[in-house]
Amino acid sequence: MHDTLQQVFGYPQFRLGQEETVSAVLAGRSAAAIFPTGSGKSLCYQLSAVLLPHLTLVVSPLLALMQDQLGFLQRHGISAGSIDSAQSRDEANDVMARARSGELKILMISVERLKNERFRNFLNSVQISLLVVDEAHCISEWGHNFRPDYLKLPDYQRQFNIPQALLLTATATPQVIADMQAKFAIAAEDVVTTGFYRPNLNLLVEPVSGHDKRRRLVEWMKARANQPSIVYVTLQKTAEQISEHLNRHGIQAEAYHAGLPHEKREGIQQRFMGGRSNCIVATIAFGMGIDKSDIRNVVHFDLPKSIENYSQEIGRAGRDGQPSDCLVLANRDSLNVLENFVYGDTPEQDGIRRVLDELLASRGDGQWEFLLRSLSDDSNIRELPLKTLLVQLELKGVIAPRYAFYAEYRFKYLIEPEALLARFSGERQQFVAAIIQVCKRARTWATVDFDALYQQHNAERGRVVKALDYFQEQGLIELESKQMTEVYSLLNTDFDLQVLSQELYTGFKQHETGEVARIHAMLDLFATERCLGQRLAQYFGDKNAPQRCGHCSVCHGQVAHLPPPPALPPLVDKHFMGLCGDFIHRHHEHTGHLPGAERLTRFLGGISVPLFTKLKARGIPGFAALEDYPYAEVREWAQAHLNDLKPTFTRRTHA
Repeated sequence: MHDTLQQVFGYPQFRLGQEETVSAVLAGRSAAAIFPTGSGKSLCYQLSAVLLPHLTLVVSPLLALMQDQLGFLQRHGISAGSIDSAQSRDEANDVMARARSGELKILMISVERLKNERFRNFLNSVQISLLVVDEAHCISEWGHNFRPDYLKLPDYQRQFNIPQALLLTATATPQVIADMQAKFAIAAEDVVTTGFYRPNLNLLVEPVSGHDKRRRLVEWMKARANQPSIVYVTLQKTAEQISEHLNRHGIQAEAYHAGLPHEKREGIQQRFMGGRSNCIVATIAFGMGIDKSDIRNVVHFDLPKSIENYSQEIGRAGRDGQPSDCLVLANRDSLNVLENFVYGDTPEQDGIRRVLDELLASRGDGQWEFLLRSLSDDSNIRELPLKTLLVQLELKGVIAPRYAFYAEYRFKYLIEPEALLARFSGERQQFVAAIIQVCKRARTWATVDFDALYQQHNAERGRVVKALDYFQEQGLIELESKQMTEVYSLLNTDFDLQVLSQELYTGFKQHETGEVARIHAMLDLFATERCLGQRLAQYFGDKNAPQRCGHCSVCHGQVAHLPPPPALPPLVDKHFMGLCGDFIHRHHEHTGHLPGAERLTRFLGGISVPLFTKLKARGIPGFAALEDYPYAEVREWAQAHLNDLKPTFTRRTHA
C-alpha cells in the first residue's frame, strides 16, 4: 500500500485519516471518510482502486468533478473513464468496452445513469470491487442537498453484487453520518473523521448594508489584486452584474453560472485553473470539484444557502495550507430570496393528489409507467421535488422501482441487413432475422417494436436491447434511444387518497420549515459572539477544535450585528390587479379556474413551476415583482384579495 502510494501517486506518506480508510477497504469492509474539503478524500478511493482486483464504480454528482479527477488519474497512469451526458454514443460505447475487457480500473458516472436500462445491462456483465459515493451527504434527507436518486444506491449495491462501499463527504453533521452509516451498514470504527477545523482559514463576517456591498467588495478585492479569488452570489443575473462592476473598477473578473453554454463554462474554469484568470464571480454551480490549491480569497457577496454550503464553499480556499481569507458581506437583504428557493420546492397538495390519481389509474396493470417530464407537467411539481415524492412513496411501501427504459429505440443499418444476418448462424440467426423482419425501416431509420417481437417471436425486451447494443459495438448499426420511461411496481393501492396526499404534503411542509430554520441557523452563526472557527467545527461534531482560533473576526473583537433589510413599501399600498390581473386572466384561460394563493405567491416571488413555462409567466407583468417580500406575507395578502375577487369573477364568468 505504501509502495503504491509512493510509486503511482508520488506521495511519501499518507495524510490524516487516509491510511485507516484505505486499510478498511482493502480488508474488505465498507467505510466512510469524512474529511474537510481539500484534505485528500479522493486518494482513498484512487489508491484502493489500483489495489483491488476489479472495477471501482464512482458515483459523483457533478460533471466538473469527474473531469477534474479523470485528468489527475490519467496523469498518474491509472486507466479511468466516465460516462456522462456530454459524450457521444461512440465515446460511451468505447468506455464500456474498455471496462468489459478489464482494462479500466475506475468508472465515473452520475447517479441518474443507474436508471438507464442499457447501462444496467452493462453493469451486470462486469465484476465490480467497490462502489464509491462521492458527496455522500446527498444520501441523507437531513443533508443540505439531498438527491432522492441517491437513496437508491444501497439497493443498487445489492443488485449488482458489489461487495463493499466507500462514502466520501466533507460536510456531514452527526445526524447525517448516522444516516449514511445505517443505509450502507458501515461499522462505527470504519467511519473515519479527521475533524473539521482548518487553522489556515481566516473566517471573517462583516456587516454591510445592501447599497454599500459593491463598494466594499471593490475595496476588498483591490487590496488583493491578482490573488486567485471566488466571489459567490445567489442569482445568475447577480453574477453577471457583479463581474461587470468589478471589471469597470479595474478588477479583471469573469461570471460563471449554470445558464452559460457548456463550452463557455469549461473555458472559464480552465483559465481559472491555469492561472490566466484570477477572479470568478459565481453561483454555487462553481465549486464542487474545483481543486485549485492556491485560492487565497472566498467572498460571499450574498448569503450562502446554509452552513453546509458555506463550509463547502470556503473549503475551496487555502488547500495548499497557506493563510486564506473567507469573507461574508452579511446583511439580511437577500433573506427572502433564499427562503423563496425553499418554498419553490414544496408541491401544492393538489399536485400531489394528481400524482396519486395517475398511480391509481394503473392499479389494474399492477405496475405504473410514466415519463417524468410529463408527470411533472401534469402535476405542476418541479422534477426534483417530484423525485423526492416518488422516493417518499417508496419509503411508505406504496411503490417500488422496477426499472427505467427508453420508450423508443430506433436504429440505422451501417451494413445491409443481409450482410448483418450472414454474420450469425443457427438460433441466433433466427433471432436476428426476427429483429430485421419486425423492425420496419422507413427511409433511413428502423423503429424497434418490442411488443410485436415478444408476441410473434417470444423475444424478451432485455435480449433485444442486448443484441442491439452488440450490433452497435461492432459498428453494424447506429442506435438511438429517447424518452426515458420509469416503471414502478404497485405494492399497495389500498390507501385513502385524501389522507395520503395530506400526509405527504405535511412531510414537504415540515421539510420546508426545516430548510428555513437552516437559513436562520446560518444567520445565527454569522452573528455569533463566540469564535467562528470553533462554532463551525462544533456544528459538524468536531469537539477538538480550539476554543479560540485567534484569527476570525470574532477573535479580532468584531462581533457582526447584521443590519436589517431596508424597509419595503407596505403591501397594503400595492395594486393587486395591476400586479396580478394579466396572470389571473391567462391562468383562467388556460386552466378554466382562478389560481390559488400559493400559485399567485410563486408568480409574484418569481418562483418557477412547470405550469409557468406553459403560461410564459416570465413575460407577464408582475412576475417576481414581490420577490423581496417575505413569502408568508405575500401569500396572506394574495389570499385576502382572492377572497374579494372570487364572487365578482364568478358573476363575470356566468354573465
